[in-house]
Amino acid sequence: MNHPDSVRLNKAISDSGYCSRREADTLIENGRVTVNGQKSGLGDRVMPGDVVHVDGKLITANTAEVYIMLNKPVGITCTTDTRFDDNVVDFIKHPERIFPVGRLDKPSEGLLLLTNQGDIVNKILRAGNKHEKEYIVKVDRHVTDEFLKRMGSGIPILETVTKRCKVERISRFEFRIILVQGLNRQIRRMCEYLGYEVVALQRIRIMNLELGNLPLGEWRDLTEEEVRMLKETVKDSDGLPKVFGKEERKNKEKSGKTENIKPEVQRREERNLKREQNKTLGRRRRGPN
Repeated sequence: MNHPDSVRLNKAISDSGYCSRREADTLIENGRVTVNGQKSGLGDRVMPGDVVHVDGKLITANTAEVYIMLNKPVGITCTTDTRFDDNVVDFIKHPERIFPVGRLDKPSEGLLLLTNQGDIVNKILRAGNKHEKEYIVKVDRHVTDEFLKRMGSGIPILETVTKRCKVERISRFEFRIILVQGLNRQIRRMCEYLGYEVVALQRIRIMNLELGNLPLGEWRDLTEEEVRMLKETVKDSDGLPKVFGKEERKNKEKSGKTENIKPEVQRREERNLKREQNKTLGRRRRGPN
């Protein structure tokens, strides 16, 4: 199955206004098209941010830069794959081809950034760049001091331990959390590990972008100042794809310079957390509806 954010190369060339799809196929077949410096073939697909040349000439999208924020409601899926009835692209109906920067899971709501600028995506999302994302979370049990301490100091999920983060209580059943990571269903998994269930989750900020009073289900273009600050914030960030990060990590491990947590340390931490959970959290009780 093709990646939902990818498009056929001939379509990408055609959408740029360079030529028709049929003419693009001829160019590709004759070896005159390269993608990221490599000769392409018929049927190839490209992702946002791929660099396409025809006869050495850079092909650029026939669109202006687009940056928008959506207050995503529960039930919308963060995919551009139109085979899903609840996909975010059809929900927004934007005239340009845009895609979400990261994901906000289907049961969650709040700020979702979308753009047509592929080169900025990894710069925003990579945990190593330490760009903050802020959430308001409601859970089914009282938010205790011990819970806040554990959430902020790292939880073992998905074969790793989450990075330290800022957590503060808002009310008996709500807390605020600021992450620099974006693990799959991270907050929900962290809460589950400590015996809590997430009742509602809303993202209210990504870096300098705040949801503010944008109504649920509506979107707006970023202001010029918001775009300027966004670009300024990520200008020195690492935008290398994740596959490079894996190779880089392997090289560090070979040289003995890796900062990864050793498996035995992770297992010990997990045992300690579970032991403390049993001591302090007690029997599961339901909160208000």
